[in-house]
Parts: sequence; C-alpha cells; structure tokens
Amino acid sequence: MIKYEDLKKVNKLLVPNYKSLFNSFWNEGSYILGERLARFENNFSKFIGVKYAVGVNSGYDALYLSLKCLELPKNSEVILSSCSYIAAINAVIANGLKPILVEPNINTYNIDVNKIEKSITKKTKVILITHLYGRSCEMSKIMSIKKKNKLFLVEDCAQSHGSKILNKTTGSFGDFGCFSFYPTKNLGGLGDGGLITAKKKKYFDKLKQLRNYGFKKKDISNLLGVNSRLDDFQAMFLNKKLEKLNKINNHKIKLAKLYDQLLSDKFIKPKKSFNFNNIYHIYPIRYKNRDKLISFLAKNNIQASCHYPTPPHLQSPLKKFFVKKYPISEKIHKTVLSLPISYSHSEKDVKHICKIINKYL
Repeated sequence: MIKYEDLKKVNKLLVPNYKSLFNSFWNEGSYILGERLARFENNFSKFIGVKYAVGVNSGYDALYLSLKCLELPKNSEVILSSCSYIAAINAVIANGLKPILVEPNINTYNIDVNKIEKSITKKTKVILITHLYGRSCEMSKIMSIKKKNKLFLVEDCAQSHGSKILNKTTGSFGDFGCFSFYPTKNLGGLGDGGLITAKKKKYFDKLKQLRNYGFKKKDISNLLGVNSRLDDFQAMFLNKKLEKLNKINNHKIKLAKLYDQLLSDKFIKPKKSFNFNNIYHIYPIRYKNRDKLISFLAKNNIQASCHYPTPPHLQSPLKKFFVKKYPISEKIHKTVLSLPISYSHSEKDVKHICKIINKYL
C-alpha cells in the first residue's frame, strides 16, 4: 500500500538527528517561551528573509493574531480567494471583519490578480492571499495593488515554506506571513504549531504580547491577548528539521517532475511558470470523475486525497456570509485530487502510481 502520507516513515528518516536533542530537552526544564523557541524564531526569520518571527499555537492563530494586531474597524473588508482552506475566512470573521471573496485563476488555483481591484471598496483594508498547494501567488501585481490602494497584506504561507517568486521567499512580501507547522506540511512538527513573520518591530512586540495574554511584563497585561504559544519542544524539533527543509522541498520537486513527465496529459496537471518556485506541499491534478479515480486507486493500493472537496463558501456555517456563486472555485473543488508526494515517497513509488493511474484511462 502506498499511503498518501506516512508521517511515521517521514520522521523516522530524521530520527538520528533528534535523539541527542530530545535527551537534553528532558533535563533542561524550560518548556514554554524559552531559548529554544527564540532560537527557532531567529533562524526561521533568517530563512524567510525578514527581521522578526513570532511562534504561535497554529496556522489559524497566525492568521487570527495578524489581523487582530492591525486593530481594524469592525466590518472592514478583507479580500481573499474563494479557493482556499477554511482557516483564512474563519480568522477574518472571528476578528469582526467582512470576507470578500475573489475567484482563483483556473490554471494556478491562487487568487486571480486581475480580479482583485474590482472588489476593492472604501471599506477594504486588507488583501489576504493564500499560496495554495506550495505555489506562490503573482506577487508583483499584488504588491502594486497593495501600494496603490494603501492596503495591508497578509500572506497565508501554511503550504509554502520556502517557495519563492521574484527571488524572495513567501512570507517576506506582506506586513505579515502566516505559517502552519501541522505535521503534514513540508516543515511539519510533531503536533500543532504556527508562526508569524513581520517586518516591523512594533508588530513583533505587539504579537509577542497578543500570544501571551497581552502581557508586556510578567503578569502585567495592557492588551486583550490570548494563549497561543509555540512550545519549546516543537520549536526544538522544527529548528532541526529546518536544516533539512531545502532537501525536503527539492525531493518533492523531483517527484513532481516525474509526475509531470509520466502522467497522461488527459489529467490536468499543475501549470509551470518561469518566475516562481513551487515546493509542492501537494501535487494536485484535476479530473472530471475525481471520486471514481480515487476509488480506482484505492483498489490498486494507492491512497490519494482531496484538498479540498467543499469550497469555503459552501461550508454550512459560512453560507450566510456569501450570496454569490463562485463557479471557478466550485469547479476546482469538484475535480481536484492530490497524489502521494512526501519525503517518504520514492521515484519508484511515483513511477508505479503513474503506471496505475494511466491505466484508468
């Protein structure tokens, strides 16, 4: 059986690097907001190419706290893609803000930059972009729109650790870059975790307060904060894994090239572009009989997945916030499926998958 993701196998490949770290961790007795977290924040900010990084509890919290940090008027509008994970929209609504959805580009699945300005009003304060599946958005146009309209920019980088465009890493363009370290990510932890990158010290200082009950000094709070701290155990693990991230990304890129080469063109494969680096958190293809194809693969001992079967605007608790239809997003969500592409998979695995999947035709 070729599993879609085998986290036990992925992390077993890295075990020799961690044993000595774990042994020292047990003996130190510093588990929250300690030196290991500060070290990881510093190393991750350097990797992304920004000055500041703040570890938090999850990718969702990174989005929520970034928006909270801006202290925007209630019902301010936030523009974001109709084709993404539900977390970004939830974070907008939880801050008392209004999500304004823009359709994706059918070829990249990211927000269509040519449709953003049509959705900007006097109430628009933020563009929240998601670098979906590991592919960076078209940042040149987005940065131009941000500057022209004097908007804030929040990057959802939950799936794009190390992806680049215009010789810059995702998470270094916006006012905030929001990362998830959910175990299945290219840089995944041994539990939940997240991080926010920021360019300005005032945001860095404020985010550190917000993640820890608003405390500026011990037990002295001057902000209404939350409990959202990346613990030192996860930071230690992630800091060591960060050393391997380029190797992990390059391995997945190599597997993606095999899929590109061997899969039939009757499947819609990820489109290539000369000016960005896709780190393939997910290798998505599209096919009109998606569910039947997934069943066929399962019968042949290949586990495929689906990111994501239902678009956010059709999720039950979110329907009341949206009256429009989003046909491009719906088309993508109805036809997309994800093929196995992890650090634990081999070229042999991909060749076998392509052989079986091409038989389906």
